[in-house]
Amino acid sequence: MIGVNKVTLLGNLGADPETKKTASGQSITLFNMATSNAWTNKEGQRQEHTEWHRVVVWGRLAETCAEYLSKGRKVYIEGRLQTRSWEDDKNQKRYTTEIVASQVLFLNGNQEKRTESPSYANEPAFGREEASKSAAADDIPF
Repeated sequence: MIGVNKVTLLGNLGADPETKKTASGQSITLFNMATSNAWTNKEGQRQEHTEWHRVVVWGRLAETCAEYLSKGRKVYIEGRLQTRSWEDDKNQKRYTTEIVASQVLFLNGNQEKRTESPSYANEPAFGREEASKSAAADDIPF
């Protein structure tokens, strides 16, 4: 069955990105970003809700994000949802759902910089579906 798994977000970073290397040497950058929704309720009062998203970026794109992104920076993300699981110290099964970014657009800086995962013919591009196949859950350093 064919499906679509695509996420598009525009928001702000809640903290500086965290970059690490997996045991196999792949760069991985993680950051939390906030998106907000505002509306007026029935009483005419303005309401706002902020949703937090965990974003994972792989390979060269991860290194670029680590270099240019910082807390408060506005960013546009395209990617896909991925849920992974692990066992914690108490042998409890834990889950997290993340956005694996394939494209990042840095906004509100001195210069806007657009970057995306490299897509070479017949070569895997980390940050896309191949990343989940290439990096085992044990290989993620956090």
